[in-house]
Amino acid sequence: MENRRLGKSGLVVSEICMGTMTFGAQADEATAFQIMDMGYEAGINFFDAAEMYPVPPTVETFGITEEIVGRWLKTKPRETVILATKITGPGHGWFVPPVRHGMTTLDRHQIVRAVEASLRRLQTDYIDLYQTHWPDHGMRHEETMAALTELVQAGKVRVLGCSNETSWGLMKSLWASDLHGLARYDTVQNNFSILNRRCENELAQVCRQEQVSLLPYSPLAGGVLTGKYNGGATPDGARFTAYLATGNDRQKKMARRFVNERTLAATECFLEIANEAGMAPATLATAWSKQQDFVASTIVGATTTGQLKDSLAAADLTLDSSVMEKLDRIEALYPNSFHEDGLRRL
Repeated sequence: MENRRLGKSGLVVSEICMGTMTFGAQADEATAFQIMDMGYEAGINFFDAAEMYPVPPTVETFGITEEIVGRWLKTKPRETVILATKITGPGHGWFVPPVRHGMTTLDRHQIVRAVEASLRRLQTDYIDLYQTHWPDHGMRHEETMAALTELVQAGKVRVLGCSNETSWGLMKSLWASDLHGLARYDTVQNNFSILNRRCENELAQVCRQEQVSLLPYSPLAGGVLTGKYNGGATPDGARFTAYLATGNDRQKKMARRFVNERTLAATECFLEIANEAGMAPATLATAWSKQQDFVASTIVGATTTGQLKDSLAAADLTLDSSVMEKLDRIEALYPNSFHEDGLRRL
């Protein structure tokens, strides 16, 4: 499996990253161990967690994923695993996380508390990549970066990253770091797939010019690109089935962004291309993602080893120009399909 550098840091990671947000919920510990072992043996050295996992987060379950990953980590030489996790973003906005009684923010107090708790759960004395799970654009960016820099200087964290960040927010943080001589973000982890190509606009330019690596998550668009929602299907146990049926207003809105007439029509085209190319949808989606020049490692998820097998098939696979052109035509046919009205890129 090809390895790539994260930003301008010293970390070199596998082109496919193992996401863990289902561990402790849809995947029990034994299954999670099997999935991680399978990925590790296939050449994955990069594993991504978060203090808030598993998803959906609850007061009873937050932190369980890190605990599972920590116990698995004890079965491997520590230096062979590049371990990433995240601090929960602010709880005074669109979502009150079930972490620290919802009193989360990205100031020094919370950052120190969060990293110490993650280190305990992960049973390690350092984290390779520490990320902010989502931003707080109302805070002074230099305060957040100063606190994160202290973690790097203390040896608790090696490299910094952000997630669910805008182009403006990333540039603002980079500017604050440069102005004040602080550690910089080397990665940004955002939703990116054939259905949701908004990162190709401003964010890709920031990544290229500032040498920040994109770590795409949800390359299968929350499972939509498997085709399991096509034809009006509502698969049991699927996240968007639950969100549309019993979710809150925000969850319903999110589900409609992923599952709507335009995304399902675009998915039909995608499935035809995958069939013509002779590969599983997950293989094609992962290969397309890692083939973007501003991407370092594509984060894949699985609840079974069978699901992971298709994603691993994308390792060292390069799609030829004819397949890439066909995939580009989907966006031309259904522009901005990730949004119901097809007019906005949020």
